[in-house]
Amino acid sequence: MMRVHRDPFEPIMCVLEADSPLAEYRKITDEILKRMPDEDRYPRAAAEAVRSFLMLRLGLHLGLRQKNLRQLLVCPRGHFPTPERRLKDMKRGELRWSDRDRGWEVLVPANAFKNANSSFLGSKPFRLILPDLLDLYKYLNAYIERHCGVLLAGADDPGTLFVKTVKANSKDAAYNSTTFYEAWRLTIQRYGIYNPYTGRGAIKGLLPHGPHNVRDVLATHILKQTGSYEQASYAIQDTPEMIASHYGRFLPQDKAALAAKILNQVWEAAA
Repeated sequence: MMRVHRDPFEPIMCVLEADSPLAEYRKITDEILKRMPDEDRYPRAAAEAVRSFLMLRLGLHLGLRQKNLRQLLVCPRGHFPTPERRLKDMKRGELRWSDRDRGWEVLVPANAFKNANSSFLGSKPFRLILPDLLDLYKYLNAYIERHCGVLLAGADDPGTLFVKTVKANSKDAAYNSTTFYEAWRLTIQRYGIYNPYTGRGAIKGLLPHGPHNVRDVLATHILKQTGSYEQASYAIQDTPEMIASHYGRFLPQDKAALAAKILNQVWEAAA
């Protein structure tokens, strides 16, 4: 019997083939906001929608692997963040407020990464200030302050940013790899896949997929915009060699046109 290898890019090929894969995938987050339930009338549904929105937004800003995103701790504003040494012991990252940068910071120790010894990390922690763009902070603050409590429904808080909806038959609010994958996939089915009968869903041709594909979107987007394996590797904390082997097929064919586009920006700005 011949084994058939499925193309891992197949579910999101319509996104990867777009001129701007990130702009295409971002449409899903717009769809979530467009269909956001009324928090006063439907608090749990609103909390779940905000959680879906933040899963995708943080996935797109951070480019982390599923495990790192799923295990990301949160330190509410006004609290003392977890010391870096403690995060190293736990092999987990944390979202915390940075007074110095006036923004939400994500800090992940190098040893939390699957490729901890790669040249990208160089044993230094991953640190990024999330951009306060397109209502990210508005929903992040609301989620941490209100929605999380609704989802927990009195259950023990696992301390992670993303928590499951606690129901009567399950008191464990922590995601595992399977439930986190299912939550992402459900978000894509609900908001991402265009349904011609209802007119809902952001992207025609999209198929169900999990959180790993968001890394494909980021790497491909930067590769298409810059033609640089190195810059694409920065987006997903990996090496240029890995980018070349995985995403080489998406490298723009006309590299001269790519260079001209960058140079032409100077002339366009002066015009």
